[in-house]
Amino acid sequence: MRQPLRRRFWADVILASVSTALLVLTVVWDEWIEIMFHVDPDAGSGTLEWAIVGVTLLLTLAFSMLARLEWRKAAVQIA
Repeated sequence: MRQPLRRRFWADVILASVSTALLVLTVVWDEWIEIMFHVDPDAGSGTLEWAIVGVTLLLTLAFSMLARLEWRKAAVQIA
């Protein structure tokens, strides 16, 4: 029988999902920042959007790996 997953696993899954959604949103619709906040912080160059894509990609990878680690810990504890 598998050990119950800790809250940390679920927090990592939720954070990975949120960062993935933000990543996809920024790649698909790069004007969302200007529309939502009524500002153009990079004066139309797209630099901010690419920075958000890079950061959210790193966050998605990090939270996914942390969730996988928690998943594997739960599986190993029963063996």
